Formats: sequence, C-alpha cells, structure tokens
Amino acid sequence: MTTWARSLIRISTYEVETLQKRLAEIGSRRASAEMRLAVLDAEVEIERERARADAEAGMLLQAYLNGWKHRKSTVEADLGELEAEEEGARDALTGAFEELKKFEHVAELSRLERLAAAERRESAAFDALGLRRRA
Repeated sequence: MTTWARSLIRISTYEVETLQKRLAEIGSRRASAEMRLAVLDAEVEIERERARADAEAGMLLQAYLNGWKHRKSTVEADLGELEAEEEGARDALTGAFEELKKFEHVAELSRLERLAAAERRESAAFDALGLRRRA
C-alpha cells in the first residue's frame, strides 16, 4: 500500500473514531435527559399522591405543577435538540464511513494493480527465458 493511501486511510479512520465518540457522548446526554424526564414524572406523581392525603399540600399543588410543567418543557426541548444533534452526528458518521471505504477501495485496487503488473513482468520474463532456451 502506498504512503498516500495509508495516510488517507489513517486520517479517515481517525475521523470515524472521533465521530463515533461524539455520537456516544450525545447518546449519553440523551439518556441523561430521558432519565431527568422520568424523574420529573415520578416526582409529580408523588406530589399528587401527597396532595390527596394532605389538604395543605393540595393547595400548593397547582404552584408545584406550574413549575413542573416549566422544568418538563425545558427537558423536552433539550431532548429535541439532542435528537437533532444525534441525527446530524449519524449523518456525518455515515459520510465518514463512506469516505473511508472509498479510500480503502482505491488502495486495494492499487495493490491488485501492482500485483497484476508484477505477474505480467514475471510471465514476460519466463516467456523470454523459454524462448532463449528454445533458440
């Protein structure tokens, strides 16, 4: 494999690895946001149960629900942004994989071409040797 092909493949592999790490980090942040959303849902259920049991807590429930709706909308907005970011990262990773495969394909074709040329030279040398022996 030629030096230029090795360098291109190495650079492309690095780019793919970097994008994979970015995608994993986005997935981690998304899982964290989904966990925050689940915790918020659990908290509101606890507060509703408490409001049923305690009249004073029942009076404060509406104020709690207003704050809860705000926090929930913030987390849902974060999830929307993370989904868009994840989609972009997946597209970038797909493109990087395509580029890497192109470089690998070109390098393989180059290697096969060199092997075929070497075989042709060897065959020509053996043909010339055979002709000299006959003569």
